[in-house]
Amino acid sequence: MIHTTPVNKGFGFLFEMGCGKTLTAIAVAGAGYQQKRISRVLIVAPTSVVAVWPKEFQDYAAFPYTIRTLLGTKQQRLKALADLERFPYPHLKVAVINYESTWREEIFDALLDFDADLVIADESQRIKSHDAAQSKAMHQLGDKARYKLILSGTPVQNEAVDLWSQYRFLDPTIFGTNFYAFRSRYCEMGGFNRKQIVRYRDLDTLIRKEHSIAYRVTKEEALDLPEQTFENRYITLSRTERNLYDRLRRDSYAELADGGTITATTVLTKLLRLQQFTGGFLVEDDAIQPKLVSRGKLDALEDILQDYVVEGKKKLVIFARFIPEIHEIEALCEKALRSAGMKAVAIYGDIKKEDRGDIVQQFQTDPKTTVFIGQIDTAGTGITLTAADTCIFYSVNFNFATYSQSLSRIHRIGQHHPCTYIHLLAEKTIDETVLQALQKKEDLAKTVVDDWRQLFSEGG
Repeated sequence: MIHTTPVNKGFGFLFEMGCGKTLTAIAVAGAGYQQKRISRVLIVAPTSVVAVWPKEFQDYAAFPYTIRTLLGTKQQRLKALADLERFPYPHLKVAVINYESTWREEIFDALLDFDADLVIADESQRIKSHDAAQSKAMHQLGDKARYKLILSGTPVQNEAVDLWSQYRFLDPTIFGTNFYAFRSRYCEMGGFNRKQIVRYRDLDTLIRKEHSIAYRVTKEEALDLPEQTFENRYITLSRTERNLYDRLRRDSYAELADGGTITATTVLTKLLRLQQFTGGFLVEDDAIQPKLVSRGKLDALEDILQDYVVEGKKKLVIFARFIPEIHEIEALCEKALRSAGMKAVAIYGDIKKEDRGDIVQQFQTDPKTTVFIGQIDTAGTGITLTAADTCIFYSVNFNFATYSQSLSRIHRIGQHHPCTYIHLLAEKTIDETVLQALQKKEDLAKTVVDDWRQLFSEGG
């Protein structure tokens, strides 16, 4: 280890989504490495965000590093960590794992043995419960680390006591190591068996202590932010899913290569099948209905719904291309929002045109209607959705004009906040190819004939 003087310092970047907390954390890690204070970093994040970190390091890290995502089976995770430890060059070694795995048998001990100099808790509200297994694991990992960071736009989501567990990880000297003493200090209990918080005491002191080791940035304050921020969240296919996808890709290539005249229609038909698969659906040759074969994007979306809508109390727009996706997203929203007294509305091809105006109005004005789900070809133009400033693209079509129009549903007159767009992308699939084309302002429907071989190549 590089460190010589025992230190145990923590700090919080309480930045709203789109304000650069990941970039700032990478800059801090890089500065620590260059000052020879740290050599190993452990990043703990929601499952859907784990695969984002390598991309962010690739984009922003101007220092030598080696990063491994600890995903898959227990043995695969342990092997990835062991491989990272054995890496022979003097790089910053970075391990990224999801919260749910930190406390599992063998993995927790391996993470302790990894002996990270810096532990980063991304979306730290995931450890707000003082008695949860993953919170206790993070407390122990934090006690051993020399430096800690928490990253969160919403560290307090339901109750001010949400702070205790996060700060117990970050710096136990701020609020102490006993949750009940903390609660007794700042909360007055009542209700049944006196187990409900009925009011808070001395919140000024609590807030002052919270911000003594944290820095808050909101979209409203960050006046120099670009008006539109784009983020990609990558979904890693399982081995079975990857094999299925590659088989579909090879079959499509073979059918086109042997099919005589190549037209845009024939190429797009094959691309559609690949794109349906990355959304989670497989359409069998003789089947009438598509079959759900993967929940990767749905699980990532569930994380966002929980963090951003249910706990963050913000409205959200979700665009998807295919009707089966729309219906699965509706079911997911129904499950995720019901307990919070929230609901979602949707507009797609089967919704009567005369009903669509009322649906939009409901989303814009009803505080309980927190999610709008739109089929991108149907709801991507002509409506205003400025009640939200964040939009998720579950899937997109191949038409740049339609995509560009969909961006403007939240980014238009009446919108007073910077807008954030999140693309859910199955890694090394047609999703990345389509998005790259859209970012280059190419309409794939017009260019596929010339470049179809590239579209079905490895990783495409």
